[in-house]
Amino acid sequence: MENETLIAQVTERAQAWINGNYNAETKQEVQNMLDNDDKSALIDAFYRDLEFGTGGLRGIMGAGSNRMNIYTVGAATQGLSNYLLKEFADLDQIKVVIGHDCRNNSRKFAEISADIFSANGIKVYLFDSLRPTPEVSYAIRKLGCQSGIMVTASHNPKEYNGYKAYWNDGAQVLAPHDRNIIAEVNRIASVDDIKFTGNKSLIEIIGEDMDNAFIEEVKKLILSPDAIERQHDIKMVYTPIHGAGITLVPQTLKAIGFTNVIHVPEQDVISGEFPTVDSPNPEEPDALDMAIKKAIETNADFVMATDPDGDRIGTAIRDNEGNFMLVNGNQTMLFYLYYLMTRRKELGLITGKEFVVKTIVTTELVKKIADKNGIEMYDCYTGFKWIAQIIRENEGIKKYIGGGEESYGFLAGDFVRDKDSVSACAIFAEIAAWAKDSGKTMYELLQDIYIEYGYSKEVGISLVRKGKEGADEIEAMMKNFRTNPTKTLGGSPVTLIRDFGKLEAFDFIRNEQISLEMPTTSNVLQYFTQEGTKLSIRPSGTEPKIKFYIEVHGKMNSREDMSQTEQITNEKVNEIRRQLGI
Repeated sequence: MENETLIAQVTERAQAWINGNYNAETKQEVQNMLDNDDKSALIDAFYRDLEFGTGGLRGIMGAGSNRMNIYTVGAATQGLSNYLLKEFADLDQIKVVIGHDCRNNSRKFAEISADIFSANGIKVYLFDSLRPTPEVSYAIRKLGCQSGIMVTASHNPKEYNGYKAYWNDGAQVLAPHDRNIIAEVNRIASVDDIKFTGNKSLIEIIGEDMDNAFIEEVKKLILSPDAIERQHDIKMVYTPIHGAGITLVPQTLKAIGFTNVIHVPEQDVISGEFPTVDSPNPEEPDALDMAIKKAIETNADFVMATDPDGDRIGTAIRDNEGNFMLVNGNQTMLFYLYYLMTRRKELGLITGKEFVVKTIVTTELVKKIADKNGIEMYDCYTGFKWIAQIIRENEGIKKYIGGGEESYGFLAGDFVRDKDSVSACAIFAEIAAWAKDSGKTMYELLQDIYIEYGYSKEVGISLVRKGKEGADEIEAMMKNFRTNPTKTLGGSPVTLIRDFGKLEAFDFIRNEQISLEMPTTSNVLQYFTQEGTKLSIRPSGTEPKIKFYIEVHGKMNSREDMSQTEQITNEKVNEIRRQLGI
């Protein structure tokens, strides 16, 4: 009976699209779903409206209220326009930037959004072709805009597209503007409320000049120009995995002095089909296979890869046997923050007013490095909008050195307010040159960090649960972890539980409840054990996944201890996985 009710509801919603002011192609796609005896596609396309959340939109492309299409994108853009017109009513001209990545329909969605903004009297700066997300963030600040959007689904599978909304500081929208924009989007009751006919006089195409200005800002971040000059021909392989990184990363590496950047020609081809990979996500090992093969062929020292919208970076380095190993997101963070803090200290650039930022699920080794160097560290929620908020709150008071998250995102410098693979690639290459100039490989540098600060093994596990049933299952899993908390992890007693959904923690050693000081609630649970193990659990905000982050610790006294320490910590991780059934 419940299924029959749901089918009746989605059929009614689909019929409204058949009868409404939608184009013929959309109506035919909806009719095909209605005519199909299998109603699963119809249910998934219409069981809800694609939610314009605090980060914008993300969903599978196609017809339907729960799909990315010109109408859901149109409603989002009209709602954002309506809010901008209210919020900045005193301005003579409201301005926005629009960028997009390589995905199918990204250019179409960007141009339709430009038409809608301009139809509402808003000045639009539209990039001439695909660009990395960080350049959109930069352009908003550079051009004095009030908002901006990036059409991208980041590293999601090819069926997806998305829409990120930015505010006037170049960061993704935060409270109260996020809630207010959502309210305006929800007020779009009909496709007829959307102004699709643009005003071309208000749309200005931007491109090369902004690229050059961006690269000049990245050059200012470089701390070891002499090492780069001496090691300029260090061999590196770079791949954009068919995405937007190709427009800026090679040019930036050349501009700071590197002369031996090796490409993967097949993956320089811009394509929303991502024909050479199963997933365009640099977190996935297979995504770097072709680049590593090229590095072996050319005897390169390391590999860098960026995702479709050019905000995340994945890397691979050679181990002591010369074999390539993938660097996980936490290790990447260690490389960056260790280098930036150590090098700044060497150059006498530490004044006591510097700070770094990490997310709550990122390795705790970052705090050890910051503490030893006399640098303040902030913890924040997953998502660069929270890092951007901390940068904004400290602007003019303290100096931001860098920050990031374990999901392969990093930002050095504050001219961008989102994760930035362009500057991240530049600095990773700089670190490799600096290490080589000191007689070290990147692997030996990583070993030395572990010797100094302790070994940490971090493993992320994502369980994919698609559709409505999947969403219900994820909700039930989180409820179970809250009502039946584990008492031990890997044989070590749990001493602290943090529930960011309630902003409460319980310290079992002191037997006391603690309030968590965070800007808002978040559906995240964390367990800490007596021996330092950390387990974080959270549903993804952008994908149909529930994520588990396991962090265990060990001790290294020498580089020779690496293999044994890794084996011991792997055993701990596997024991915890068995315990959790993941």
